[in-house]
Amino acid sequence: MNPLLQRIQDSLLDLVGQSVQLLPGLFIGLVLVLLTWYVAKVTQQIVGKMAERLVSSRSLQLLAMQVARIGTWAIGLIIAAVVAFPDLRLGDIIGLLGLGSVAIGFAFQDIFKNFLAGILLLIEEPFSLGDQVIMGDYEGTVELIKVRSTQLRTYTGELVEIPNAIVFTNPVRVLTAFRSRRTDLDIGVDYTTPLPLAKGTFLDVLNRADGVLSHPEPEVDVIGFGDSSIDFKLRYWTTPQMAEVRRIQTQVAMALKAACDEAGITIPYPIRTVHMFDQDQFNESQRRSSTN
Repeated sequence: MNPLLQRIQDSLLDLVGQSVQLLPGLFIGLVLVLLTWYVAKVTQQIVGKMAERLVSSRSLQLLAMQVARIGTWAIGLIIAAVVAFPDLRLGDIIGLLGLGSVAIGFAFQDIFKNFLAGILLLIEEPFSLGDQVIMGDYEGTVELIKVRSTQLRTYTGELVEIPNAIVFTNPVRVLTAFRSRRTDLDIGVDYTTPLPLAKGTFLDVLNRADGVLSHPEPEVDVIGFGDSSIDFKLRYWTTPQMAEVRRIQTQVAMALKAACDEAGITIPYPIRTVHMFDQDQFNESQRRSSTN
């Protein structure tokens, strides 16, 4: 037989033999991975129940559950790798991780950045689950804060996932951070309207409106003289949820229209006054000819 073919055959036989020797370890490693999946699930549930008893913050509870799941997976995968490849020791794995940390850091810097931002968000808790917020171009209810992203459910029923690094480094408006929230509503009245009558009518509507809070008290201010109306700004406070804000604003607007009709207060249309004059009086050529 050709020596080259003999060498190739011997190499293939050695490779097959080594593969056969590794099969039991690979099988056990696969079993350990499946076992790790189950243990991670159970560990997450146990840690979640313990966190519910010890920690009141839902965000910190989620953080503890996610750390437990990730930690279980890390330990399970390392054990599976050592069992599947007997020549691979724990020190070798740690050394490999150390050598590859720089390359991994460059390759997954966005993932690590979002992960760290998620940890800080869960610890600092600038907003909680169920809060209604505005994040950039998106507005809705916080559904879930994960270590990588924050899930937001918009008012139109869409789910938006925003990377935690963006959430952490940009302004976030928390609409439900406090017990009450102010709504500003503009309305204009005719110039012939007595201003004390209009102000009293508007205040009476706000004080009687269902859902408008008495503390802080509603305010009615004259803010300017428009082209066709004297403009008022009504300021009142409600509970902060968007559904309540919209519902109460509709009720207040309807009550204002009915009160104005009853009190004889006119809410004017835009008005333009047109003055007609004789153009001949402003014709310079005719004026010059007449003087000559």
